Amino acid sequence: MTGRQRKTAREITVLALCAAVLFAQQVALMALPNIELVSLLVIVYTLTFRYKVLYIIYVFAFLEGLFYGFSPWWWIPYLYVWTLLALVVWLWRACRSPVIWAMISGVFGLCFGALCALPHLVIGGPAMALAYWVSGIPFDLIHCVSNFVVCLALWRPLMRLLAKVKGD
Repeated sequence: MTGRQRKTAREITVLALCAAVLFAQQVALMALPNIELVSLLVIVYTLTFRYKVLYIIYVFAFLEGLFYGFSPWWWIPYLYVWTLLALVVWLWRACRSPVIWAMISGVFGLCFGALCALPHLVIGGPAMALAYWVSGIPFDLIHCVSNFVVCLALWRPLMRLLAKVKGD
């Protein structure tokens, strides 16, 4: 195996492990309503791996579909909401403030229900989408606060850890 092949194999392994961590922590925390590390991990993975975060996101979404079923109500949003978060992170990639990242993560948590309402809009119309979104607002508030707190507490240590993993 050449040095380039070793580097590629290592990179594929690291990205696969990141997707596995994303999935494992989501399953481990599923009993807690809208308290998760996915948002934070997508943020730090995007800052670390740039566009390659898409591999992590789509493997994660595929694993979620295998585990929970490929329902259009929640699985289709997973294909675009995490990608949208990665895009927002990419736009803010120069920022190094944990407070800003915590705010971005919190706002994302607050908007999560509205973003996930889009399939309901297509399938059942505006009334269905609005009903879905409004009924989930209490969970979006929890999602907002928990994302903010988790990101504020763990952004720096995770960024340092991923820099070591990546070899920077």
